[in-house]
Amino acid sequence: MSAGAAVTLDESYARCRELNRRHGTTYYWSAYALPRASRPHVWALYAFCRYADDIVDDMGDVTIAAREEALCDFGDRFFVDVARGRSSDPILMAVVDTVLRYGHDLDCFRRFLRSMAMDLTVAAYATWDDLLVYMDGSAAVIGEMMLPILGPTDPAAALGPARDLGFAFQLTNFLRDVGEDLDRGRVYLPQKDLARFGADPARRVVDDSWVELMRFECSRARALYVSAADGIPRLPPASARCVRTALVLYAGIITAIEDAGYDVFRHRARVPTWRKVATVARTSLPGLR
Repeated sequence: MSAGAAVTLDESYARCRELNRRHGTTYYWSAYALPRASRPHVWALYAFCRYADDIVDDMGDVTIAAREEALCDFGDRFFVDVARGRSSDPILMAVVDTVLRYGHDLDCFRRFLRSMAMDLTVAAYATWDDLLVYMDGSAAVIGEMMLPILGPTDPAAALGPARDLGFAFQLTNFLRDVGEDLDRGRVYLPQKDLARFGADPARRVVDDSWVELMRFECSRARALYVSAADGIPRLPPASARCVRTALVLYAGIITAIEDAGYDVFRHRARVPTWRKVATVARTSLPGLR
């Protein structure tokens, strides 16, 4: 990460917002259900995760060793900056400010970075339980990071649903991005599930076995969304609207996959921007201020 010209804290938050707007539109629009003062902190957390993910996947023709070193450097810089209470980095400045304001557990960030490092060397997962180990750091911790910002009335009771929402989002991404992940040499769908249905994503063919596998995985994702929804009543009204909006939009990707006949090879399932805006307006209008 290049520091470049010095930036102000407001400019750092603006950069985080732009990263979210360009790369994570579901999270971006969902954040508008929150009070104005809370939104930048969601964007900062997204930017942290996005930057680490880009080190792993989008550095071009760079060796695994170089990516691993860059990821370690990024993590080390973050923890040093948190410890000293400030950062001069154009992205981490906002992230550190958010962490210090809300008192985030730094173990969440360690677990996240650990899972990002796994993507450098692990290409497949044998079972769902094995995949959950990776998803704990790549997905469940995102729900945990969000909780201090969302302000649940009972944080302990909200923890499980928050983690399940992270799992649901991540599994949805895996189902949507099978083709892209194959291009990166990875298969996130559990090998045991593939063998059970006789499905082979490498063939990139939507045959009966593939359809049955995808029905099973989509059902698993929907069950996680149902579990996650149990935590919404434990949130303040604005936070509840934010999470409900994100849940509805992301679950819409599952519907889009189903509507496309489970063909995730030729079409990238997505919720159109106009529908995202309409959903925000319908579920979150009181938070738009």
